[in-house]
Amino acid sequence: MSLSPSSAPPTLKAVLFDRDDTLAVTDPAVYREAAQWLAGRFGLDPRQAGQTLAGLWQERMNDWWDLRSHEDEMQFWEAYGGELTGRLGLPPAAAAEVTGAYPYERYMKPVPGAREVLTELRRRGLKIGVLSNTLPSIERTLDAIGLRDLVDVPLATCLLGVHKPEAQAFALAADALGLPPAEILFIDDLIENVQAARAVGMRAEQIDLGGQTAGALHSLREVLDLV
Repeated sequence: MSLSPSSAPPTLKAVLFDRDDTLAVTDPAVYREAAQWLAGRFGLDPRQAGQTLAGLWQERMNDWWDLRSHEDEMQFWEAYGGELTGRLGLPPAAAAEVTGAYPYERYMKPVPGAREVLTELRRRGLKIGVLSNTLPSIERTLDAIGLRDLVDVPLATCLLGVHKPEAQAFALAADALGLPPAEILFIDDLIENVQAARAVGMRAEQIDLGGQTAGALHSLREVLDLV
């Protein structure tokens, strides 16, 4: 039985993506590269330097949750750089050089096919948004992975003042896209975020780039089959 025009789902007009583990992933090779740079620049043991880099981020990776401005983030990274150089046994004056040489966004790389998928979505006339639980500098990170020019609405939840999976984060994203939730497809690697998006009326699908979750998308290119 075919759907009548009144019962057919609204036409999709935008795709809203999560960033981490959806459009971008952390590149472990950069940790090795940064460790070698620290070894060459400051005479450190590269293995120990690499362990310190990775260990501090694991400890502090959620400390940005309450940042609400770019100024807050600047202070966060200044403090982070000071702690990092202290653990590395370097003088405080080295902090700006270390964090400047290997800033946060340098550790990211785009998911295979990301640019091609976003380009095709644009060609089909859809708006593209990104809604990420992340620090205020989302535009800088999208630029670093070569996708900023393809994203109409980049949203960092720190700047919104509310994080996924809270319903207001999705409502604010819909407002920013200028569309009702029913006209937006949301893609995220975390099922709780997918469920929250569905609860506010978005169409939403989970993505698992590792291919372990049954029923999830296993590559970004599969998004094209949904629109």
